Amino acid sequence: MKKNLKPLALVLFFIALTATPLLAQEAPLDESKASLFKVSLIVGGAIITLATAAGAFSQAKAISSACEGISRNPASGPHIRVPLIFALVLIETLVIYALLIAIIILMVQWGNYT
Repeated sequence: MKKNLKPLALVLFFIALTATPLLAQEAPLDESKASLFKVSLIVGGAIITLATAAGAFSQAKAISSACEGISRNPASGPHIRVPLIFALVLIETLVIYALLIAIIILMVQWGNYT
C-alpha cells in the first residue's frame, strides 16, 4: 500500500502546485472566458499527453528493433547505432515541439484574460 501512496501524493502535490495561479485570482472570470480557459487547459494537456505517449512508444519500438537487429548480426552494430541515435533524436524533438505547442496554447489563452 505504501508503494501506491507515494506516487499519489506526488500527483496531488503537482495538481495543487498547478492550481495555485487559479486560486490567486482577485476578480472572477466571466462564464464565456472561463469555459474557453478550461478547454485550452484540456487541449494543452491532451497534446502533450498524446505526444509523450507516442514518443515513448516510438522510442521503445526503435530501440527494440535495433537490439533485435544487432543480436541477429553483431557485426552490424556500428551501422545500426548511428541511425538509431539519429532517429531517437528526431523522435525526442517532436515531443519537445509538442510541448512548445501546448505551452503556446496555454499562454495565448492566459493572455486573453488580462
